[in-house]
Amino acid sequence: MQQELTALEQNNTWEIVDLPLGKHPIESKWVYKVKLKAHESVKRYKAVYVDDVLLTSSSEAQIADVKRSLDAAFTIKDLGPTKYFLGLEIDRTGAGTQHKFICDIISDTGLLSAKPALTPLPARVKLSAFDSTELADPEPYRWLVGRLLYLSFTRPDISFGAQQLSQFVHTPCQSHMEVALHLVRYLKGRPDHGLFFPSSNSFAVLAFCDADWAGCIDSRRSLTGYCIFLGDALIS
Repeated sequence: MQQELTALEQNNTWEIVDLPLGKHPIESKWVYKVKLKAHESVKRYKAVYVDDVLLTSSSEAQIADVKRSLDAAFTIKDLGPTKYFLGLEIDRTGAGTQHKFICDIISDTGLLSAKPALTPLPARVKLSAFDSTELADPEPYRWLVGRLLYLSFTRPDISFGAQQLSQFVHTPCQSHMEVALHLVRYLKGRPDHGLFFPSSNSFAVLAFCDADWAGCIDSRRSLTGYCIFLGDALIS
């Protein structure tokens, strides 16, 4: 902690001023973190009082200029190419990947030895708020659906299933949990699928949409789905 405080003082992070009349200072707090290497081994245990920053540009020279400018004003550390940031695994491959995050979900749900499923949802499944007995403890369901929704940003193949499951987080039933675990088993068979952003000079926007007819068995509302491409990259 003292090392972090010394670095903040050396960088002139703050100025000591008189507190204005009637104002109350906002307290800060330390966040204790385990710093991991690219392959998830422990690099150091640290007290965090700083932010990580991503720099991206089509020009390596511009990135180098920004780094030099930041280094002239602050003490910075270049961590190299991004591997893991804010829960997202970043890999320069032809497939894209969220392998670690998916493996964590599979492990935490106890499905490491389960048979992979072929589809995100069971065939012809129609979820309802009145499917079966309510779960005695809904928190594991909410925790799982929250992670699936987060993952769906880079796994559009599970977006529909995660969205369907999220409708029942208030009062989930046993059947909803079974479908959620089915979705995890689907991920088990495809942990390396993800979004791919190819290098392209095309910025044409192309959109597709579709809808069912009164697909919700509780409200009889229709459900619309869409996807949007920027060039060859799926962005939404």
